[in-house]
Amino acid sequence: MSARALFERCNDGALFKRLAQKYRSVLFQNPSDSERRSWENSLPALAEVLCDAGLDDVEVLVEHQLPLTSLRADIVLAGSHPTTGSPSYVIIELKQWSEARLVPGADNLCLVERMGNRPALHPVAQVRRYCDYLQDFTNVLSDQEDAVAGVAYLHYAADPGVSELFRFPDAKAQLFTDTSRGELIRYLRTRLSALDGSPEGDHLLNSPHAPGRQLMRAAAAEIIDGGEFLLMDEQEVAARLVKRAANLSRQSDQKEVIVISGGPGSGKSIIALHLMGHLLRNGRSVVHATGSKSFTTTLRHVVGTKNDRIPKLFRYFFDFTDAERNGLDVLICDESHRMRQRSARQDTYAGHRSSRRQVEELIDAARVPVFLLDEHQVVRPGEMGSVKTIDEAAHARGCIVRHVNLNSQFRCGGSRAYEYWVLRLLGLEPGGPIQWQPEENFELLVAESPQEMESYLRGQQDSGYTSRMTAGFCWSWSDPGTDGSLVDDVVIDAWRRPWNLRSEQPLGGAPASSLWATDPSGFGQIGCIYTAQGFEYAWNGVIFGPDLVWRGNGWRAVRGESKDHTVKKAMPEAFDRLIRNTYKVLLTRGLAGAVLYSTDPETRAMLASLVPAGVKQCP
Repeated sequence: MSARALFERCNDGALFKRLAQKYRSVLFQNPSDSERRSWENSLPALAEVLCDAGLDDVEVLVEHQLPLTSLRADIVLAGSHPTTGSPSYVIIELKQWSEARLVPGADNLCLVERMGNRPALHPVAQVRRYCDYLQDFTNVLSDQEDAVAGVAYLHYAADPGVSELFRFPDAKAQLFTDTSRGELIRYLRTRLSALDGSPEGDHLLNSPHAPGRQLMRAAAAEIIDGGEFLLMDEQEVAARLVKRAANLSRQSDQKEVIVISGGPGSGKSIIALHLMGHLLRNGRSVVHATGSKSFTTTLRHVVGTKNDRIPKLFRYFFDFTDAERNGLDVLICDESHRMRQRSARQDTYAGHRSSRRQVEELIDAARVPVFLLDEHQVVRPGEMGSVKTIDEAAHARGCIVRHVNLNSQFRCGGSRAYEYWVLRLLGLEPGGPIQWQPEENFELLVAESPQEMESYLRGQQDSGYTSRMTAGFCWSWSDPGTDGSLVDDVVIDAWRRPWNLRSEQPLGGAPASSLWATDPSGFGQIGCIYTAQGFEYAWNGVIFGPDLVWRGNGWRAVRGESKDHTVKKAMPEAFDRLIRNTYKVLLTRGLAGAVLYSTDPETRAMLASLVPAGVKQCP
């Protein structure tokens, strides 16, 4: 809509109703009172500024979703540059803050009293990242150096109330308050002409989106060469809190524990790799640890291609039983939901077993322990990583605990709706399964047969989109034959395919187990939960096996159909939860889309009733 239309719709209230309807359709919940107040107070203030600036015909995109993520820019102004006539865009972040101050020792974090003094990203840093992200992931802007600028407008604030925030200069993003309203008007006139901006708005909306760099392929550049992952919003807050704690740790007797929670694709491992690179380049001792063999092995493989000493920085949780207390500056515990009660292996001599729990060993090992986790990804008995467990252990040791909840969603095409749909489908959120509403950023399909699924995914793979097939652990997992051939263990009627390799040596054209998700030759083998967890690919095929079936109006976890001997030992309630969590992980590996198939006819019919689209011919 034009700036003039925005002004008129703010006055009659129609816009706020439309925004609330859109919010409900995308996020399956009503907007909060604070969200409504933000629209009702901030949008009219901006509309008046645009009209006073004579920019009535500039195109205004409200709550614009950034490509491949659920992050939304409050406003994107689209129009032509007043001097060059080229397309020009201004991203505006609207804040209702009246007072704010910087966090000591972190110049792009601030404290806002009305938010309970919880650290928030400096609004200029926030909008600057939106500008960079929009250019990085929008093809028509990728080569246009000066096409996008940013504005943080604190329309309730006077300069004295936020004076510390002006210490954060940025050439690409500017901070304005009610005091500097006139300067904002003049600045917008330097970026946008008074001409109709709808062509430039359409140009932006219709542009193809370049896919983000996959985590594993960017790891070496991030850690060794100093490449950059662009951290957004709460991701940057989390990284800044860790950096600040690391800087303070050698002068303070008070130890800080940072707990970072987030769903699949929210950027937990991107934060981990960014911090590894930053801390290593600044002379800090840092180690990355996980409880996942596949994830750790893959990281070692990728970074070890350039420097064979780097892989030693990637360890396992059980490596810290005898670690020196506070011997590291920072210990980054990725996938912390996979922590165990104890680190000792079964063959460890009883007299050598630690009396401490694993979470206590990890906290003790570094001045700044960092835990990244998703509590819905606990998939094996004995895994007990949770926010509560970490909090209790840290407080018992007198540590300060700081929490960050990652509210962004980069995997699944940035579709929070898809992740929510999965949680409702599997009963991990209350309310029961719901109908899937087709989305522009993520495609969900149901296949009638495994052949249909594989054919579609192979078409995507041949078109340049990484694709993989996964399944519940419902078939035996055989060793390769004496001739080196893989055994077709996953058998569904006439369709037969092998599991991925268990070994770390490639064989018969199949990659090593830990590289199945990232090696192009991984297509054609079926990945299990232990191979897929922690990884991502563009297209994701998921086979529901007979261990989880729909009966009547609910799920039934069938112990006798599981071939996972460890999970089968769990108590009934725990077994049910572990199976659901397993499928939750499998369902949320895809960036662009997912194809679902169940071996059970009743379950397949239920899925088809929720997902209107079936598999179609791949272009």
